[in-house]
Amino acid sequence: MDTAALKASWAQVATLGDQAAAYFYATLFSIDPGLRAMFSASMGGQRDRLLTALGHIVSNVEDTDALVAFVQQLGRDHRRFEVQPQHYPVVGQALLHTLAHGLGPAWNDQLAADWTEAYGIVSTVMIEAAAAAESFEPAWWNAEIVSHERRTGDIAAFTVRPQGELRYRAGQSIAVESHLRPKVWRYLTPANAPRRDGTIEFHVRAVPGGQLSSALVYQAREGDVLRLASPIGNRLTVASAPGPDLLLLAGGTGLAPMKAIIEQLAVGLHDRKVTLVVGAANRWDLYDMPALNQLADDLPWVQVITALSDDPLGGQPVTAVEAALHNGSWHDREIYVCGSPAMVAGTCQVLRDEGYASGNVHVEQFDDKTYAPLRAALTPDGVFEEVTRP
Repeated sequence: MDTAALKASWAQVATLGDQAAAYFYATLFSIDPGLRAMFSASMGGQRDRLLTALGHIVSNVEDTDALVAFVQQLGRDHRRFEVQPQHYPVVGQALLHTLAHGLGPAWNDQLAADWTEAYGIVSTVMIEAAAAAESFEPAWWNAEIVSHERRTGDIAAFTVRPQGELRYRAGQSIAVESHLRPKVWRYLTPANAPRRDGTIEFHVRAVPGGQLSSALVYQAREGDVLRLASPIGNRLTVASAPGPDLLLLAGGTGLAPMKAIIEQLAVGLHDRKVTLVVGAANRWDLYDMPALNQLADDLPWVQVITALSDDPLGGQPVTAVEAALHNGSWHDREIYVCGSPAMVAGTCQVLRDEGYASGNVHVEQFDDKTYAPLRAALTPDGVFEEVTRP
């Protein structure tokens, strides 16, 4: 298999952008029309996800360890879309048709053989990973909403009780689907560490045009049953063992994983100090202050600072990172950042400009080598429209 030829041919097809993805799905559904029912009504973002995932696979074709881990996770997570082994040959056939169409005269028998071999390896790894996962976890957990509270005009906090044990770590993301928007999955971040009763709290802001976020904020009710998939991500997780003090910078519903981290540390043995800086546009967007004040009262090692960037009632506008820097130096701390993409990017830039070591700054990045392409591959619209992290 000529990996250089794979990369070069894919680079040429990728220049076609949405046209290549549209051709792929048109071909796929013409080969097997029944597959269309496995996708949500809107296919717009699905096309971007295909290009992102394939681009990641091809670009890492020589990095065996990274590629295998990525493809295995794809295989495990595709179980929630009810993908079966018999679907893979059809997808491979549509992929080869798309490559031949995109490359035109450059397509030849040797490239066809190389791509057939490469896809065969990828599909085998995905199928095997999916089969192995069946032995220790379901494709999804049904989870009943046991409480639902609108905290602001566009933010809701709700708690679910999964049927069966769903293991996760504070700081990880969990894909969620609702009957209100069938086949639309979005990643949310639990706002609590794992509990004995298994309940999980989520914070969601309704994003304009967001399919699932708006439904979860405005339409979801107690008694509704959601589907939850396996957790992913490790950039925002913290070891329970003793370690450096922490600075947690949260913007909006990016508060959720920070609360979960504090809860995790509260039940362990450690000597860490934690400073949590919560940023919001105005005081009404500080939607979880009673719980934060309670944490600060109960845990003497936790300090909570608020920062308002656009409060109509006055005061100096300040972002979370600016508020943190006004309150001291944090070079001896591990720094965790979570919020909107703009908040995370701006915060990281400020920290770099102030000389903070990048290795001490933790974010769940879009360009994360393992998870960002995976999320793009599995998340309709290719964006975190309502997750509680960047």
